[in-house]
Amino acid sequence: MVPQVRIPEAFEFLLQPARYKVAYGGRNAAKSWSFASVLLAKAAVEPLRILCTREFQASILESVYRVLKDQITALGLQSFFEVQKNIIRGKVGSEFIFKGLRMNIGEIKSTEGVDLCWVEEAQMASDESWSVLIPTIRKPNSEIWISFNTGQADDPTFKRFVASPPPDSIVRKINYDLNPFHSEVMEKEREYLLRVDPEAHDHIWLGNPLQISDACIFRGKFETDTFEAKEGEQLFFGSDWGFSNDPTALVRSFIRDNKLYVEHEAYGVGVELDEIPALFDAVPGSRDWPILADNSRPETISYVKKKASESSRPTNGPGVSKTGLRFCESLKRSWFTPDADTHWKSSKPIHGRRTGYQAKYCPSSYRPMTTSLIPCAIHAPTTSRPGSMQVSAGV
Repeated sequence: MVPQVRIPEAFEFLLQPARYKVAYGGRNAAKSWSFASVLLAKAAVEPLRILCTREFQASILESVYRVLKDQITALGLQSFFEVQKNIIRGKVGSEFIFKGLRMNIGEIKSTEGVDLCWVEEAQMASDESWSVLIPTIRKPNSEIWISFNTGQADDPTFKRFVASPPPDSIVRKINYDLNPFHSEVMEKEREYLLRVDPEAHDHIWLGNPLQISDACIFRGKFETDTFEAKEGEQLFFGSDWGFSNDPTALVRSFIRDNKLYVEHEAYGVGVELDEIPALFDAVPGSRDWPILADNSRPETISYVKKKASESSRPTNGPGVSKTGLRFCESLKRSWFTPDADTHWKSSKPIHGRRTGYQAKYCPSSYRPMTTSLIPCAIHAPTTSRPGSMQVSAGV
């Protein structure tokens, strides 16, 4: 018996042979549902080894395991598969295995005999992850299936598979309008967003990539000025871990009169693990206050905890970014008013060994946070005064 599955016509390309099959676009396009359905139909009749992966997967619950499990029930394929705790096995000898790229890169390298690899939420995958995964999927006639909602135009996955796709690729942009199962509930959500925020609708529902300027959280909501924290004011330190061409960064801030002041910053591109303590020391007080860190890099947090003193340990927690954004919504609004009388001095160059070009640590940079993600030039200006930037976020 050959199982029959229904998928939107836009996904019929999944039935054609190709090394890379890519589906990207906006919300509610049935990408995950369709990929799961076709893979299950194939695995029901062929002894395929299918690797299901994504950039971040701390547990099986963060994988497409649940999607596949639900589709087995929805398609009536229970007689074809045995759903176990961490793996799904087909009665013909097929199997679905689940691994995260970032945390299980060693296991990915050693995974043999993969026929099909499904990379879900691929907009998060880094160049390093792709450089390991692609040569691992080397069995004759093996395929790599890639599904994602469009992120930024400079995301490694978008550049690699959409902007300049490799040979033997089928790339399809698929949005809600090609999904015959697009519901009335979701259509109302789409229409509402189109009415109140056409730019967000263009990205979220039409799958058009964000440009860097569009992605800046504080765009149009800050001003530059000279200031410094007063004795007794609560200081807040936050760090983000660099990867590939992204910077490792630490900022020091405080709140006064319901406004957020970003007083000091230090960052560098290509910063090695053993250089992070020296980078953080460029921000005054970093060894005296707790540091709230991006929790997507627990191995980096663990390392810095060991290297740093007890009082300067970075701490992590779920939803750091979302919590911060919700808080910023309550702060007062302000507009950009540059200070023309600022005196500049050069910052200290530090070489990023991974990238091969100079990356700069820029404590107390005068440049707005929305542009601080660009690596400093050799003579990047920094202000000699203690305070340099005020950020006031609001709607």
